[in-house]
Amino acid sequence: MRPIVLGGDIGAYASARAFHEAFGVRSVVVAGAATGPVRDSVAVDLRVVPDVAADLVATLGAIVAERPGERHLVLASADWLVEAVVAAAPQLRDLGVVVPYAPADVVARASDKAQVMAACAALGVPHPETAVLVLDGEARLDAVLAPLAELTYPRVVKVASTSRAHDVTYPGQAKVHVVADAAEARDLLGRMAAAGLRGGVLVQEVLPGGDGAMAAANVFVGPDGEVRFAQLGRVLLEEHTPTALGNSLAQVTADARTDALAPAVLADVQRLLRHLGWSGFANVDLMQDAAGTYRVLEINPRVGRSGYAVTASGYNVAAMYVDAYLDGAPAPAAPVLGAREHLFTVVPTALLRVFAPQARAQVRRLRRARAVTNVLVYRAERSPRRWWYVTVAAVNQARKLLRYHPASPLAGRR
Repeated sequence: MRPIVLGGDIGAYASARAFHEAFGVRSVVVAGAATGPVRDSVAVDLRVVPDVAADLVATLGAIVAERPGERHLVLASADWLVEAVVAAAPQLRDLGVVVPYAPADVVARASDKAQVMAACAALGVPHPETAVLVLDGEARLDAVLAPLAELTYPRVVKVASTSRAHDVTYPGQAKVHVVADAAEARDLLGRMAAAGLRGGVLVQEVLPGGDGAMAAANVFVGPDGEVRFAQLGRVLLEEHTPTALGNSLAQVTADARTDALAPAVLADVQRLLRHLGWSGFANVDLMQDAAGTYRVLEINPRVGRSGYAVTASGYNVAAMYVDAYLDGAPAPAAPVLGAREHLFTVVPTALLRVFAPQARAQVRRLRRARAVTNVLVYRAERSPRRWWYVTVAAVNQARKLLRYHPASPLAGRR
């Protein structure tokens, strides 16, 4: 068995690490550049392809030809790469590559926040109150933006499809914007339209709460559409850099046997994924409102960095893929719900004491129980250059938190 992972970020490394831990294999990682997360690793056979999406079929064909007798399975660590994989799925399967994703139309629907919000409304799954505006150029912009005047503020603004905005750049760009009034919203959407952004933009109510109000549901669905595993993770700390806002830096997985909210939240997420016709892995972002209800924000159609929280807590995601998509193992009689509390982190725990003070006692308890995993700190790594990167990455995370985190005394000094 030979995994192929597309991407050069921490999520790509996390997938490669999971396969190495479970099976002792090196994943062929195809990245646009030799980035730190995937370089000099015992778990990675790195191939640099500047335009991965454009050269996908030829690149994977060459990789398969190296070992034609091996079983190959491909994963992607970014939304736009997932879309490239599912678009080329027929050609990849002709090469003998297993593509463990839902059909392209299902992936497109689940990756579109506007369609996810509509599905939540239809199912009665809690979600933020949302207005969707569709940008189709600058000619009709006034008409498109007219509904902004009827909304209450402040509001959150974000694009419906991150893959559609992958190549768009505009002044003041951020992953998530908060606008104070209709004039600020009009100015922002005008900049987006002028930069060439097309498609849906969500304008949503602001839910109160900081990083600790965030959570994620990680769900694995087999090729038969049956949910095999589901786990809730509560976020302790997120990134606050404008272009990476919301990326998880630390979260604690919940024990569904003792957690009062986890079973109901996971049931809602499973209903949503079944409604969409999902298969494969899904990472569903959630946020707790003032009443304590978790609301669905979006679906990420990939394992990603925080998906490693599942593996860290004792449920190896790579093994799930092999069981379901390579070995054809039957689904369990009922979904397995994560039942192990574990701290997943991308940063040293010392930073959590500073930037997640509300969780100090919990972090201390989990450290004493040896239930803490930093995805970048893998004892099997041997290269001094690898460990130098891990050290530098930790320092850079500290710098970013000091610069951008609201609790930092340096926040706002850009």
